[in-house]
Amino acid sequence: MAIRTQAAPGAYEFFAGGGLAGLGLAGFRTLFANDIDPAKAASWRANHGGEIAVGDVWDLSATDLPGRADLAWASSPCQDVSLAGAREGLAARRSGAFWGFWRLIEALDADGRSPPVIVIENVVGLLTSGQGRDFGAVCEALAGAGYRVGALEMDAVHWLPQSRPRLFIVALRGLDGPMSAGPAGPFHTPRLVAAQARLPEAAREAWAWWSLPFPPRRNLDLAALLELDAAVDWFSETETRALLALTAPLHRDRLEAARASGERRVAAAFRRVRVEAGAKVQRLELRLDGLAGCLRTPSGGSSRQYVIVCDRGEVRARRLTGREAARLMGVPDTYVLPAGQTAALKLMGDAVAVPVVRALCDGLLRPALAGRAVSPSPAGRVPT
Repeated sequence: MAIRTQAAPGAYEFFAGGGLAGLGLAGFRTLFANDIDPAKAASWRANHGGEIAVGDVWDLSATDLPGRADLAWASSPCQDVSLAGAREGLAARRSGAFWGFWRLIEALDADGRSPPVIVIENVVGLLTSGQGRDFGAVCEALAGAGYRVGALEMDAVHWLPQSRPRLFIVALRGLDGPMSAGPAGPFHTPRLVAAQARLPEAAREAWAWWSLPFPPRRNLDLAALLELDAAVDWFSETETRALLALTAPLHRDRLEAARASGERRVAAAFRRVRVEAGAKVQRLELRLDGLAGCLRTPSGGSSRQYVIVCDRGEVRARRLTGREAARLMGVPDTYVLPAGQTAALKLMGDAVAVPVVRALCDGLLRPALAGRAVSPSPAGRVPT
């Protein structure tokens, strides 16, 4: 007699970009993917094969979605809820794409095909956008559809040498997931706890403090992910001096100490505009803690990240490459990047870190679907 094997759970991936969420969703098979950006969709095809629907989520209907997925993943646009953006909230055109996604979920529900697991990934600015009303609206919509709702603030720094906090709203219906009795570190941060306390009553009643195992100690630093010195283009001495002239006194002192040590020290740096003595001043801000700053899309010069290397008393500078950015997102070198550096950096700057998705998948999503849960963390004091 033939042995019947259970098919891998299926997933719909909305706002899929280059498919990094799919790389982290180990054990899932993608039933449908979409993105509005043709360039990102081309990268998705190059690395995942198959087809991806290119276009606005508002132009999709439930009939475009095949079968019944176990998971709907939505990394909806974050520009209008980011702490670095204009903070127009979910009413803004780009972040309002969430409601285009939610319209599809409601249509699937009416068709008896709603997924039992929904994940909404966004920047942590969603917690306070619109004085907390945007986060409340998302959680209230999920709760109103019968989902148990919770959220985790997960920073890629636990797995990768990049500071990249992101918010993951996880909703389960008809399933049990690992949870703790109350908020517990490291994924229930004070700002998440504060946001949960501001939720509408219906959303608070449906709330769950989802629990994930504490991540293992990270064993990578920025230097370990960089290309060999001979394989990259360095700035000229004149360009390097001009760049370093932008450093504020404190950062300049730190860089000078690293140079004077004679040891090889690697720093990541961003150009930012600061207000000093009432005037806007462009400054180069460095990190010498082995971490890169949060990758962003290269929409302007201040969004490009630099690599500063002190070695045997000399200082050299260059731009971070697209391949290095991909490594900082946990992407293997076999991943096919766009040919241009700007396109590669944009692809990575808009994406979700692969190991973070993998941890969420292994610790919560697949156990919930399998009808089991990992040992939950005890409720504890929220980190300050």
